Amino acid sequence: MCGIAGIINFNAVPVDGEILKRMNLAQIHRGPDEEGFLVTPRVGLAHRRLSVIDLRNGRQPIANEDGTIHIIFNGEIYNCSELRHELTAKGHLFTTETDTEVMVHLYEECGRRMVERLNGMFAVAIYDSRRRTVLLARDRMGQKPLLYFRTASALVFASEMSALRQHPEMPRDLNLQGIYDYFSLQYIPAPETVFTGVFKLPPAHTMEIDAATGHIDIVRYWTLDFADKTELDFPAARDRLRELMFDAVRKRLIADVPYGAFLSGGLDSTIIAGIMSEVCDQPVKTFTIGFNEKNYDERNYARLAVAHLNRLGGKPLIHHERIVSPGDFDMLVRLVRHYGEPYSDASMLPTCLLSRFAREHVVVAMSGDGADELFAGYNRYLLMRMMHVADMFPLPLRRAAAALAGKLLPSMRDERTRVGKLHRLLRIAAAAPANRYLAIINRFDEALKQQLCGDIFHERRLTTTQEFMDAMLSAVTATNGIDRIMELDIMTYLNGDILNKVDIASMANSLEVRSPFMDYRVVEFAAALPLDFKQHFNRRKHIVHEAFQRFLPPELATRSKAGFGVPLAQWFRDRWYAVASERLLEGQAVRAGFLQRRAVENLLREHRKGKADHSYPLFSLLVLELFLEECC
Repeated sequence: MCGIAGIINFNAVPVDGEILKRMNLAQIHRGPDEEGFLVTPRVGLAHRRLSVIDLRNGRQPIANEDGTIHIIFNGEIYNCSELRHELTAKGHLFTTETDTEVMVHLYEECGRRMVERLNGMFAVAIYDSRRRTVLLARDRMGQKPLLYFRTASALVFASEMSALRQHPEMPRDLNLQGIYDYFSLQYIPAPETVFTGVFKLPPAHTMEIDAATGHIDIVRYWTLDFADKTELDFPAARDRLRELMFDAVRKRLIADVPYGAFLSGGLDSTIIAGIMSEVCDQPVKTFTIGFNEKNYDERNYARLAVAHLNRLGGKPLIHHERIVSPGDFDMLVRLVRHYGEPYSDASMLPTCLLSRFAREHVVVAMSGDGADELFAGYNRYLLMRMMHVADMFPLPLRRAAAALAGKLLPSMRDERTRVGKLHRLLRIAAAAPANRYLAIINRFDEALKQQLCGDIFHERRLTTTQEFMDAMLSAVTATNGIDRIMELDIMTYLNGDILNKVDIASMANSLEVRSPFMDYRVVEFAAALPLDFKQHFNRRKHIVHEAFQRFLPPELATRSKAGFGVPLAQWFRDRWYAVASERLLEGQAVRAGFLQRRAVENLLREHRKGKADHSYPLFSLLVLELFLEECC
């Protein structure tokens, strides 16, 4: 796992090596073990290395035999052994055991289509001096980030915004549409970033840059297909899923450093730990963090999982746990710097602490990320199905009934309480079917944005976030209503929120996280499954339960999904209230016209008095303020 950066000059001006060094240094946390550079008259490449495979010989950039092709690479290629055998048979010579060198020779054979042969997570840059081109590429699911901007005379790229900011020509104008969508989504969707003119290369895309002319060609090389369903019956599909997951875990065990697994006490991480206990040749280290707030502490479930798996007789799990305090405000400030743009999924806080804890023992950790999006694990998929019953009644009637019921309920002090969930359910039932998905995931609706956003937004012609969602939905391949929402989540939420969170939070602690559910073969297989293989009555991830039921103690198999949450509602009433009030009411966002002070003050007051739970919008506003202070 590493950080990459580069400068491609289209004019005759040589690449500035000092700027390249500063860019590389800004990403040292992604690769504290080594650095490497290639500086030519037109192209400069820089690399930070976290040594995982071939610790002695893996320094990058790595070149082919005649030095005409150079590569820098962030990630891991899990089918590199098979590719190495194939390339060796064709006469290619290898001097290292790295997957990076495999990619060099695969590029010689396949050119830019090499990415279609890769099973892994990656962001890669390949300089071909014969053709005077640079190829940039990201993995299919977007596990590894790649940002870039273009000027009249250069293209500059890096793994993180902190590196791009070291270049004096990076655009600094804020992308108001991106910030407007961020309020609703918690992240800025690709290919946009918070800065106008700075972009994310989307997942499953390549970009080829002509270093002489500056011509750029962006191509999508893989598309997930939800329309083509499997002909396998349920037992055969269940067995096939088991085979795919065991192979995905085996492939991700390639490492020359200690490895372990995150264990939350949930279904997905327990399955990963269970597979590891059967296929590893040594005891498996597992890691759980706990909180003093009982409603957010899952240590007991993790212990149940460890005890159950150890009774099965595989390699023993050596369990580690620690109580942490995710409410450390200084940690939030540091994370905002690492993300480099507004991002307000509060689970980034415990994810960062879990990564820090695991890094004390291992360099590589397995996670269960992605299973919910692939196998209908979120409650919202069940809720969307249930709402078809509500649609039997006219929308005005539903809205009137929801408004009346809402007045009869106590105030919503915390969305995680039973009363809070009832308030949310009423709000969702009152939404039009076309707007329901956004109503479910949105904690910061258009009406609230209109109240809080300052003149700087109202002076621009901004589109609603619903329009963005409608455009994304128009591109999905699925025909079933729930499948369409799952595919939309994979296209947006999984990449923009979940995988982004895991990459930044883990790499901030120099930890590599591998996610077997993100193996593209598993992803394609899940997309091809009928919905009733995933949703069985009110059971979520049905086929996953059936495929791995022996790994699941009864308490885990029947529990409802909890998520990796933190008690934001309470924090904004006590430990964070003073600092949030000061930052939000006197900060840059208000002074620059991004937010209306009186509206923010009312939001804080209502929340503190328990009249409503405004913790999600308050957290989004606070992260925006910290971004303006730390990154602009």
